[in-house]
Amino acid sequence: MGIPHFLAIPFPILGHMNPLMQFSQVLAKYGCKITFLSSDETYDKLKSECAGNSKVMESHIKLVSLPDGVDPEDDRRDQAKVIFTTINTMRAKLPKLIEDINAVNTDNKVSCIIVTKNMGWALEVGRQLGIKGALFWPASATSLASFNSIQKLVDEGIVDSKSGLPTQNEQIQLSSHLPLMEATAMPWYCSNNAFFFLHMKQEMQNLNQGEWWLCNTTFDLESGAFSTSPKLLPIGPLLAHDHHNINSLGQEDTTCIEWLDQQPPQSVIYVSFGSMVSLKPNQFKELALALDLLKRPFIWVVRKGNGLEEKNEYPREFKGSQGKIVGWAPQKKILCHPATACFISHCGWNSTIEGVYNGVPFLCWPFCSDQLMNKTYICHVWKVGLGFDKDQNGLILREEIKKKVEHILGDEEIKGRSSKLMEMVVKNKAQGDQNLNKFINWAKE
Repeated sequence: MGIPHFLAIPFPILGHMNPLMQFSQVLAKYGCKITFLSSDETYDKLKSECAGNSKVMESHIKLVSLPDGVDPEDDRRDQAKVIFTTINTMRAKLPKLIEDINAVNTDNKVSCIIVTKNMGWALEVGRQLGIKGALFWPASATSLASFNSIQKLVDEGIVDSKSGLPTQNEQIQLSSHLPLMEATAMPWYCSNNAFFFLHMKQEMQNLNQGEWWLCNTTFDLESGAFSTSPKLLPIGPLLAHDHHNINSLGQEDTTCIEWLDQQPPQSVIYVSFGSMVSLKPNQFKELALALDLLKRPFIWVVRKGNGLEEKNEYPREFKGSQGKIVGWAPQKKILCHPATACFISHCGWNSTIEGVYNGVPFLCWPFCSDQLMNKTYICHVWKVGLGFDKDQNGLILREEIKKKVEHILGDEEIKGRSSKLMEMVVKNKAQGDQNLNKFINWAKE
């Protein structure tokens, strides 16, 4: 019954590394030992980011790396290529790495491998070496339930077996306990990419080798999802533990917090689309001019250094004088700040749970993967947000943005439901902690 030693293996993108590092820090707080595997490409960034949290890091979390096989000249935004190359390169090298880790830790060998999506192959490697495995899922439990239902949806003729596209344009109900959703809200659909659908169909077979599927969610937030598999375990909201967060995008601009301190309560519009998606130039322009039209304080995250967003030109007539534009923001601090009024969000799961945990109403602007499903929950299940309508060219016009923001800022019912949802999620934390203890005890056995 020693201390469990977890080998944490995230898919090497921020949306997976960040939540798994956060979870590793929670496990460290419980006295567990963690070896955190990154790609060579992200190792140095990760090391320097973690240096600020050295106490937890030095005693409990050790960083190691393997090459992911992606060449410097390859485009890392080509997810299919990155997934394929990472799997092939790392899989071959993992057994030797585990052997090396165990040679140094003879009295505390790796007892459990924790992976995120796309890294399910490592559970198979672990199984061959007699090591337990679990999945840490950095998205909603419902999105995991949907991936786990792919075979069933194919068998029932609801989605095409090769493309994942709906055979009829109908709504899908994954189980009798889950909400009806547009077929197009399934998380594999909007990549409109047969590779991703077929990859996830295969990946679920790998992930089913994990004994537990840990989700940063709470039972009450999406209770219907938990009836779909006994493996699903809600351990959230993890951000309540509020540890130092790695951020391999570079520095957060903390000056916006001092600026927020100067603003009236519930006055600021916060705009952020996460670490992966970028607006096209004409949509960027509509959003900029909408923020001017609103004549209200705002914080707008316009990412630098990855993606195309920084190349977007601000329209000549854009003043932006009411707001603050930052390259990357300390999102948790902004969302819990009393001056923040609403969140224009891409509805990624980390952003969704952070907004919900702080009782902030949403304006939903989803792009892809599980974001459309999260929007369904925000707007139709929890009813704490609104969506935007697009024009015939697929643009969200400045007048539409202005109208919806003004609507949500004046809607007391949505604000009331946001506060109630926040209270419920905060209450659920005790059950999340209980489940976390259950998982740690299982890993010790």
